[in-house]
Amino acid sequence: MDPVDTSVESAPDYPPELARLPPGRHGLPREFVVHNQRERLIAGLAEAVAENGYGGTTIGHITRQAAVSRRTFYEHFGSKDECFVAAYDTVMEELRERVSEAFDAEGDWPHAVRAGIAAMLSLLAAEPNLARLCMVEALVAGPVVVERYDAAIQSLVPYFKAGREGRSKEVLSRLSPTTEEALVGGMVSLISRRIIAGKSTELESLLPDLVEFTLTPYIGSAEAAKIAREG
Repeated sequence: MDPVDTSVESAPDYPPELARLPPGRHGLPREFVVHNQRERLIAGLAEAVAENGYGGTTIGHITRQAAVSRRTFYEHFGSKDECFVAAYDTVMEELRERVSEAFDAEGDWPHAVRAGIAAMLSLLAAEPNLARLCMVEALVAGPVVVERYDAAIQSLVPYFKAGREGRSKEVLSRLSPTTEEALVGGMVSLISRRIIAGKSTELESLLPDLVEFTLTPYIGSAEAAKIAREG
């Protein structure tokens, strides 16, 4: 019987759910090691895709980055596609939680939007490989992931629709039924272009522009600009 593979190479700091085991053998419970190996493979896929693109990534690339065997890979995933779906779902769950917590912590809608966008940009800027995986490579990773990507985009729409509450008839008359989808689409497009350009670590600099862009239809350009540039 092969020994449990728990040795690893050094790796970037990932969110806790993507962390790897420290080097060495531990006598850890099998269920813990299995769970951690799965997360190592997810982190390894993110690194491999960032380096090779989704189409150019092989299972060999993933296992080398994760420092596990091919046998271990197939104990957890049936294919590269299945591993990518798991990685995408893990990243998006973390992103949704952070955005939701930041949004709910604010007392008024404009500042809640600002906080939610800031939380999203903060995570993506801190994790460039994960940012590329969920914002760029997801679009070429097959129909299952594209469907999840579309659902993730739609999940942001209600945060902006909440801005309609309490607005005057004049303001509401200027908002079309698809205003929120257009705002989310524009925001995601700008973020994705920065990631493609290799500027993921600079994403937080987009905060003022994105806040002003998304708030202006509801509260006007002057007030939106003021909130966008608050410290």
